[in-house]
Order: sequence, then structure tokens, then C-alpha cells
Amino acid sequence: MPVNTSAYRSWGRYPDAPPADAIPVRWRDNLPALDRPDTTMLPYGYGRSYGDSCLNEGGTLLDTRPLNRFLAFDDVAGVLRCEAGVSLAEILAVIVPRGWFLPVSPGTKFVSVAGAIANDIHGKNHHDAGTFGCHVTQFELVRSDGTRRICSPDTDADLFRATIGGLGLTGLITWAEFRLKPIANAYIAEELIRFESLDEFLALTAESDADYEYTVSWADCLGAGAGIVRGQFMRGNHDTFKARAAYPPKTGGSVRFPLDIPGSLINRKTVRAFNTLYYWRQLPKRIVRVVPYGPFFYPLDAILEWNRGYGPQGFFQYQLVVPLTDRNAAIKEVFRRIRAAGEGSPVVVLKTFGTRQSPGLMSFPAPGITLAMDFANHGAKTLDLLESLDAVCRDAGGRVYPAKDARMSAASFQAYFPQWREFAAYVDPHFSSSFWRRVTANAGEGAA
Repeated sequence: MPVNTSAYRSWGRYPDAPPADAIPVRWRDNLPALDRPDTTMLPYGYGRSYGDSCLNEGGTLLDTRPLNRFLAFDDVAGVLRCEAGVSLAEILAVIVPRGWFLPVSPGTKFVSVAGAIANDIHGKNHHDAGTFGCHVTQFELVRSDGTRRICSPDTDADLFRATIGGLGLTGLITWAEFRLKPIANAYIAEELIRFESLDEFLALTAESDADYEYTVSWADCLGAGAGIVRGQFMRGNHDTFKARAAYPPKTGGSVRFPLDIPGSLINRKTVRAFNTLYYWRQLPKRIVRVVPYGPFFYPLDAILEWNRGYGPQGFFQYQLVVPLTDRNAAIKEVFRRIRAAGEGSPVVVLKTFGTRQSPGLMSFPAPGITLAMDFANHGAKTLDLLESLDAVCRDAGGRVYPAKDARMSAASFQAYFPQWREFAAYVDPHFSSSFWRRVTANAGEGAA
């Protein structure tokens, strides 16, 4: 039966880079040939990477979603082993009623375990827990030469290090094992605080990181005036009231975004109006409450296919991290350039990363302040802005997240990740992606 290759897109819906073929991977012991001479391979999970790191234009995608079996669970040590295509949503449905939670989670639960490793995902608790890779104990990696490698911090450690954050380029993960964290119930004790400036955000962060496991902010980069940015600071811990476990939260149904919205409707005026309403939705300066974990971690998952809201031309997700300094001139300049360009974003996340180092060779997070935002694709105007932000990031010694990128230059990537040549030695010779070819273009030897 022919495969609909046009269905394999990234979450940003840009670029349009369909594969020539997509092969469902159903059984760990009966894998397709990975060394086909006429094509390159790339694993594909749920397509939640925003740019082209999950795309392989003209090549072959290995659809790992059928690899969705749980293999083992140590409910004393909290160690879970499962196949590569199991989603975080499926894991949460099993472990939360049993008193466990993910060690690290991104802003969506519709991510595969292998994707969490390949992108070394981070979340609201990075300042405390680091990245997902910090909690992986081992995985099986199948290379195109047919070898099956059990990779861990002690066995095949170099390949373990390269695969965490390696964007699926080192081979095919078939199963993985990682540590969970114990919880008392399915709720979060949350505090919401409005802030009016970047300095106030940084003060709240410094105040919160020692006592709160989770911290993150929604930010308005258009309406803050002299304060550079304003927003809502969210901090929380897992609720410790054990009796509440007897009252699991109701699981409300998701709604599906009904249609593609013309990108022209997402502009400075509409974004400013949305941001103003969202900022003032909370009239008190501070709110304390207990909420189910779902709305706290995954508010956008309540709207299926919300990416259609940016229209058929797609959108860019842009995330950078720059070091914290006395004056934080780089992040202030980023906000100034966004405001000057009139390319406001309704989805802006502001947070600081901690100092815990990931085992991943190409992991994105680094100590500093990170900013993630969505931009409707308005063509050259948007691309010019993002290139301008790249320059600020490079000059500050920061970096941009490859899993969310769809357009950075090879020169920028190689400046952000000078270790890329070391990583290239571990890239499987039959694996590639649209992203990897783009960012290693004209780099000479060392680019796989």
C-alpha cells in the first residue's frame, strides 16, 4: 500500500520537504534495511520538531510510531523501559496513577521517547533537573551496518553521548530506559505572578529557583515599554497532599483547530491586542492555587493541530539562549529588534537555564536566559529578523535550538556548536536530514 509521504511534515509546516519514502518500523527484531545505497535514512516520530531536523527531503523516513510497547517497569526504583515510539502521553497515562512522573517534560506530551532523546528535551525544571538526557540510563541503537549497540554512560559511552541531542543522525533507537520521579498525586501547587520588567522577571527567578522545581514565564515583548518585557511568571511544585491522589483530575477532551487561518491575520496589531488581554486576564498581582498537571505542563495540547492557526504558509519557532550578564544587553537587544520589526509573537516563553550539564555532545541548553517564540511566516521580512537575532546571539556567545530551527545558516550553526565536527564522526553514514545537509553545507570534510 503506497505511503502518503506528504503527511510527514514538521510542526511549523515549513519548509515543505517531503521524503521519497516512509517506512513504518513495527518490530525491533525485524527492521528494514538501513544501508540502502540509493537513499538516506532518518527516524521520524510524531513530527513535533518545528523545522527540518525531522525531515529528509528526497530520502527515507523511518516511522517509529508503531514501536509503542512498554517493556519493563521497576516500580521501586522508578525505572521505565519502553520502545522508541511510545509517546510521553502514553507514559503519563500509565505512571501518574501509580505515583510517578516524567523526570523532564517539554511543552507537549505528544513526543516520542526516542524524540525526547534525539532532541535532548528540556522543560520548566531545567534549573533543577537538567535535560531529559540526564535521566537516560541506556538505550539500544541500531546502526546501518546491522550492529546493535547497547549505549549507556559506561558502555559505548561516546555513542551514548553523541546520540543524546544527536537529532536522530547516529542510528535508529529501538528502545530506551530512563528514571522517573515519585509524586504524591496528579496535581501541581502553582503560583502565578505578573511582572512588569525584565529586571523583575530575573529577581523572581533568583527568588524561586531554590524552592520551586518548575519555573517559566509567558512574556509580552510588544507592550512592556521601558521595562523591555512584561508577563506572567509561573512557578510550582508537585502537590504533596497524599489524600488528593484519591481524586484524580478529570480528563477533558481536546478540541481540534478547525481551519487554516490566513497568516496576514497574525500581525503587530492582533498580537498586541491578544497579549494585552492575556496579560490582564489575571487581575491580582499574585495567584496561588492547586491545578491538575495537564494544564500546567501542556496548555497548548488542549487544542489539537493548533499549528494551523498560522496558516498554510507555516510559522517559525525560534529559541535561543544567551549567557546572563550584569546588564543582559543581548536579550534586551533581541526584544528591541522584535519590537522594531513589528513581528510580535503571541507565544513567547522566557526562562533561565541552570548549570547542570547534559551528557549530550550536541545538547542545546546552556547556563543563561532562554527565549522561545513563534513568528508567522511573512517571508523575507520574518527571515531577515531571525537572521538579525542570530547575529545578536552569536555575538553574545549563545546558541539557537536546532530542533526548532528551519532556516539558520551553516555559518551560524557552526559558530553555535563548534563541537559539530567531533559529532559528525558519529553520524551514521546512511543517515541524514534536511537540517544536517543545510547546516553542514560547503563545510568540507567532516560533514556526513
